[in-house]
Amino acid sequence: MTQYLLAIDQGTTSSRAILFSAQGRPLAIAQQELKQYFPHDGWVEHDPQEIWLSTLQTCRDALAQRGLAARDIRAIGITNQRETTLLWDAANGEPIHPAIVWQDRRTADYCAELKEQGHEAMVSERSGLLIDPYFSATKLRWLLDNVPGARERAARGELRFGTVDSFLLWRLSGGQVHRTDASNASRTLLFNIHQQCWDDDLLALFDIPRSLLPEVLDCAAEFGVTQAELLGGEIPILAMAGDQQAALIGQACFEPGMIKSTYGTGCFMIQNCGDQPVLSRNRLLTTVAYRLDGKVTYAVEGSIFVAGAAIQWLRDGVKLIGDARDSESLAEQTGDACGVYLVPAFTGLGAPYWDPKARGAIFGLTRDTGIKEIVTAGLQSVCYQTRDLLEAMRQDGTAEPGALRVDGGMVVNNWVMQFLADILGVPVERPEVSETTALGVAYLAGLQAGLFHDLDEIARLWRRQQRFEPLIAATHRQSLYRGWQDAVRRVRTGE
Repeated sequence: MTQYLLAIDQGTTSSRAILFSAQGRPLAIAQQELKQYFPHDGWVEHDPQEIWLSTLQTCRDALAQRGLAARDIRAIGITNQRETTLLWDAANGEPIHPAIVWQDRRTADYCAELKEQGHEAMVSERSGLLIDPYFSATKLRWLLDNVPGARERAARGELRFGTVDSFLLWRLSGGQVHRTDASNASRTLLFNIHQQCWDDDLLALFDIPRSLLPEVLDCAAEFGVTQAELLGGEIPILAMAGDQQAALIGQACFEPGMIKSTYGTGCFMIQNCGDQPVLSRNRLLTTVAYRLDGKVTYAVEGSIFVAGAAIQWLRDGVKLIGDARDSESLAEQTGDACGVYLVPAFTGLGAPYWDPKARGAIFGLTRDTGIKEIVTAGLQSVCYQTRDLLEAMRQDGTAEPGALRVDGGMVVNNWVMQFLADILGVPVERPEVSETTALGVAYLAGLQAGLFHDLDEIARLWRRQQRFEPLIAATHRQSLYRGWQDAVRRVRTGE
């Protein structure tokens, strides 16, 4: 019986397909970049057709790299950029508008109105989230109210809503299946994380018809099968998880208190808090880490909107570097105390500030400041923002981590990883397999397919590649962080 697992990892800046062995080893990787569109200040969109075609092509390319056919694949798992919102025709699967990306801030004023009306306490208690443009519900409401005829068509049951996972499942199954998993559902502002169902009061608040919504399954479940003509045969789709929850699984953070941070376009720190949700007092998010066999494991999460995207901006926006890899050597030349702070609030500030109208800035410029200092400040901003999240978790009384497990594209940068350990005062562990998001959903698919017996078996597969210990003095650490806090204070709205 075949042992190969295919993971679809549809992210903000690229679509990827990764083929794994049953031991969790990546065997083939195919990737296509995904264009982002910025029609107005604070708006971010994707072309749904590009999402679909790039996903399909990378799946075909990954199979071709190893000379495999559909019959060789035991199961597919889908992991995805969360909160990104799509609305499509139920008859033909055609989207009625570009996808509104999780970074998009067009609903900031509406969110402010809801908070002023006193709705946030109820929303947070039911969903574990805050009222913010980040989440899907206000994006979906915007689509219904601004695409001509959309609300009327929704009332007639002619439209379907989904995050990227649901959209891909719909396309892969030839329109036969409209489902999502509990981790993605928990990011919509419409899902009751305690009762594990779509919440009538939240649907009423955001004016969302229930007919739009997908069925919610466990993260490892029988989601459907691919249309035979797409990949040369039917392949079971047996897992779904939002990208950050998938990374938590790929990092084998299965015990309460274990914590990981992923560095992609944004940065997302998640701590496993077991079978009881912890409601944050410091504007972090309570979310579903994963749901297996009907049992929910919860997590506390902090979300940073701009991490790797800051380096992308330094490369493509202001063209200070030609390649992201150049940033490491520049930082090595500069050191950690150049006095420059870059606050990358390009689409507002995420946790723990949640200031959608904040904008980016660079502080501490002098006549001696050059490219290497600004690039170094961009790298440091990712680490400082991670410290913001860890401080909020500490104030919430969560367990002090023995180490932070890291993954994502930026973790190959040794300078950043060392500075991260230094500014956190916590050891940082980088795994042998850095593709933990795709690996996590592959593990889930393998669990459902019977390749793994339980989570303990998966945990034994995790291997550390390198550990970075904090090296700087506590006084120096605090001095650097105070400078960051002052810079953030200056960009926050009204300050």
